[in-house]
Amino acid sequence: MTNLKYFTLEEFASPDVPHSGEYMDADFLTMLDNARDLAGIPFKINSGYRTIEHNQKVGGKPNSSHIVGKAVDISIQGSRERWIILDALIQVGFNRFGLADTFIHVDSDDYKDADVIWTY
Repeated sequence: MTNLKYFTLEEFASPDVPHSGEYMDADFLTMLDNARDLAGIPFKINSGYRTIEHNQKVGGKPNSSHIVGKAVDISIQGSRERWIILDALIQVGFNRFGLADTFIHVDSDDYKDADVIWTY
């Protein structure tokens, strides 16, 4: 697994399976770590890898990028933090975002449309 400067794999684990953060995609995590470095502020991960069962429990879509380890939801507080994090994610090459009042979803799922932003 990739060496991360700002994150531990446990931050990405599905709550129902200890140590499941190891199922996160290594390239995705490297990009996320680079974005965190650029942003210069902490990223609090609300949700990373999800088992199919946990994904269903939280109302995730059946084809969620979380279940293949290529998505996270990052907690945000306010418009300035939303901008800083989103800007850093874009700079490192992410191009799929879901924006909510309290979090940013970002994924790198090659099987889904690129260059999209949706809202919750």
